[in-house]
Amino acid sequence: MKKFSIAREGLPYILLLLLLAVAFYPWRPYLSTVPFSLALFCAFFFRNPYRCIPNTEGAIVSPADGVVLDIAETYEDNYLHDEAIKVSIFLSLFNVHINRIPFNGTVEYISRVSGRFVPAFHRSASQVNSRNLVGIRTDWGKLLVVQITGLIARRIVCRAKVGSSYRTGEVFGLIKFGSCTEIYLPRNVVLSVKLGDKVKGGETVIGRINDGVYS
Repeated sequence: MKKFSIAREGLPYILLLLLLAVAFYPWRPYLSTVPFSLALFCAFFFRNPYRCIPNTEGAIVSPADGVVLDIAETYEDNYLHDEAIKVSIFLSLFNVHINRIPFNGTVEYISRVSGRFVPAFHRSASQVNSRNLVGIRTDWGKLLVVQITGLIARRIVCRAKVGSSYRTGEVFGLIKFGSCTEIYLPRNVVLSVKLGDKVKGGETVIGRINDGVYS
């Protein structure tokens, strides 16, 4: 059976708004519709829907829902220390905001960087905004996932711990209220997405390891 849940980080918002709705109802019933509607939105925003994780050898899945905003070749100097392919995914308020592990591996690097809160769809956001970097070592190499705040998003949740091992598609965190997620991949990865594509975290295959490298 397919499972649907709500991320635990959203429960305090939902419960508080429902309590406000109950408190307002005897006094001003029409006012209670405001917190009740906001509670419904929070339940929608923090949803964690079931995802069918691909069981394909060498497949790398998207770390987030959203739209592919940018694809670029760059030098990643925080964790990979090598030439890389960067895929940027923009998440609107209406996307699922759960972040997932792109490929089986062990977390060996986490770094939080303080910064600004410019809109997440700006190309400069990955360089100037507050962000959280999660480096994962796999059996074929390393990859890096970056959680980036936006204009509204001010809170990054990262449940991952250095030394913890994860399976492809497992949840490791989320970003609250609009954001951007980036993934840095080795150059031997063959991409399966292009600019403007809509992707689903844990489900959409964004790339494959070159058959000559994966074993």
